[in-house]
Amino acid sequence: MRETMEELTFIFEIIGTVAFAISGAICGLRFRNDLFGVISLAVITATGGGVIRDVILGVTPPSAFTNPVYVSVAAVTGVIVFIVSYVSLKKHQEFNPTSYRRVLFYMDSIGLGIFTVLGCQTAFSMYGGDNLFLCVFSGMITGVGGGLLRDMIVDQLPDIFRKYVYAVASILGGLVSALLLRAGCRSLAIYLPAAMIVAVRILASHYNWSLPKVEEFPEHWKK
Repeated sequence: MRETMEELTFIFEIIGTVAFAISGAICGLRFRNDLFGVISLAVITATGGGVIRDVILGVTPPSAFTNPVYVSVAAVTGVIVFIVSYVSLKKHQEFNPTSYRRVLFYMDSIGLGIFTVLGCQTAFSMYGGDNLFLCVFSGMITGVGGGLLRDMIVDQLPDIFRKYVYAVASILGGLVSALLLRAGCRSLAIYLPAAMIVAVRILASHYNWSLPKVEEFPEHWKK
């Protein structure tokens, strides 16, 4: 049973790594990065959240540096995205920014769902379920950390502060995951919250759900 859960966790980690790497690579293409820039953003987006989580939990060096499979998978994914885009443009296929944004959104949502539950599971396995806040926060930072670093690098306001309940979806999913782990439902604690996070993101995008914000500031506030 334990080996089965470890295999399941590894499969989910690879799926999440690929999803976030695709979103990072697409972001690099949008901002006209060269091949190295695209690969770097793919790797940072895919592994950044896990690195931040490990530092918070006291895991040093972080797993991204001790197990190169995640960096390797992210880098290869970045190269593939770059080649596919390069060949498509060479064949004079029209660049469709809407399609790129759609792919970026879905890959980001899948990565967010998977990495949130895995981050929550990591904290739970290390410190148990007594510290619910630590489990939920660990899940959230694992889910949003890579995208946060990606957006900061390309000098745009991070999505977690402005788009479709991004971080809120991660927090809700992390809370459900932590409670299911505490109840002993380990498999369900992976599937259900990850699916819930992706569903919330899709619904938020479709119905334009967002947290309240002040749209306009007085001119003198901007000085």
